[in-house]
Amino acid sequence: MPLQKVQGGLEPICGRCKSPLSISTHPVIVTDATFAQEVERSPLPVLVDMWAEWCGPCRMIAPAIEQLAAELAGRVRVAKLNIDENPATPSRFGVRSIPTLLVFKDGREADRLVGAMPKQEILRRLQAFI
Repeated sequence: MPLQKVQGGLEPICGRCKSPLSISTHPVIVTDATFAQEVERSPLPVLVDMWAEWCGPCRMIAPAIEQLAAELAGRVRVAKLNIDENPATPSRFGVRSIPTLLVFKDGREADRLVGAMPKQEILRRLQAFI
């Protein structure tokens, strides 16, 4: 759904099941406990930013992640997971370095981007899942 329609007050619904979709123009914070609900059960593709407070490259791409969350609201869900506070999920997916961006489609990992990269490259890789 275009961001203008969301800003205009329209409530998006899933094209398949017709259930309401929660729209956020900011990344949602996920934890080990909420990962399955927020990411794996999402009807939308999800971009998960695996990051840590001490990671310089993670802080470098944070503005791009925020921008993507706003620009893709209603089409892609953007989530952030702090690996220091939530070690089980990165371990489960074999995350060895950060920043790592995981793309989930239909509850499964569909793509993985490792390292800091420009917003346009992240967006280019996401286009296949939108």
